[in-house]
Amino acid sequence: MAARSKISQLSLSAPSKPYTCLRCQWSAKRKASTVAVETDFSEDVVPDSSLGTSQPTQDVIGSWDPVQRSRSRRRQLPPNRYQYRPPRYYRGPLHPHQPPPSSAPNSREFIPGPFSLPRLQQTYTSTLAPDLLSLLYTHHPPGTLPGPTGQRLRGWDGSSPYHKNRPLRGPRGRATLPLLRRPITFRNVPRLEKIVVHHVIRDPSKRDSSYIHVAGMVLQAITNVRATIARARHDATTFAIRKDKTVMAVKAELKGEDMYCFLSKVVDVVMPRIKEYKGVSGGSGDGSGNLAFGLQSSAVGMFPEVEVNYDAYPPKMIPSVDVIVCTTATNDRDARLLLSSMGIPFHGKHAN
Repeated sequence: MAARSKISQLSLSAPSKPYTCLRCQWSAKRKASTVAVETDFSEDVVPDSSLGTSQPTQDVIGSWDPVQRSRSRRRQLPPNRYQYRPPRYYRGPLHPHQPPPSSAPNSREFIPGPFSLPRLQQTYTSTLAPDLLSLLYTHHPPGTLPGPTGQRLRGWDGSSPYHKNRPLRGPRGRATLPLLRRPITFRNVPRLEKIVVHHVIRDPSKRDSSYIHVAGMVLQAITNVRATIARARHDATTFAIRKDKTVMAVKAELKGEDMYCFLSKVVDVVMPRIKEYKGVSGGSGDGSGNLAFGLQSSAVGMFPEVEVNYDAYPPKMIPSVDVIVCTTATNDRDARLLLSSMGIPFHGKHAN
């Protein structure tokens, strides 16, 4: 009862000095020419304010004990008021106890870090991204729109009467439309999305467990990601392929720090040591911002993780790998500019 009387004393104390709002005074003076009598406050403003209440005394502050107040309750609060750890099991989106996001420190799935970024990622953030924005940016003055684009679908020439009322055709040489290129701004500068490293087992005699295990060990060593196997999707009796049983490839998908570390090793360690290496073909893109290149078994043996333990692998069983670099660019030109800035050379005719 004593605590409740003190709370009422805090909340019901009378204001000692009314609070004056300067904005209200300025508004009232501004409207003084339109009213007959000038007032200090507008009619819609209440002069009393909680900011003018008197402060509690030191005796009230010193005697305030929240622990004793919680113990004196006749009925305890619900358990969720005392719960600081998230629930162990997820009970659905409608349950009152929802786990915090994985980025929260009190989450059970929280993983601290990263405490440092790869050198290639730091270079991209500080240097390459601003340079790419300067190269690819197209300025449109305010209030103007970019010019009209050409027709993406092909029509019919009308040489046959059957061409009438036919739907438009797709682009020449491909069944699907290419992606539209949005104007490059600071929000959508091209960047790396993921890298897929895989080895396709083309020889039927090498589809036994020994070759598959060696290929998986090599991919896991050079990518720092556990490799997975890809089985056949269809039957092919001629090539002794059985659906969902024959192993066709071994692959590893890289994202984040592993992606940048792998690409930096390829650019700084492996490619300079390949004899008479011309570079990646300029027409190796798919038209949607994804580029691919291959590394022979001799080049895979130049990775530091394989070279230091070269004798641990069986002879002539180190696989060749195909590297697919997926970017957020929507065409091959922007993707080549991104990879060229990171150090990958290109040769031959550049296809867009």
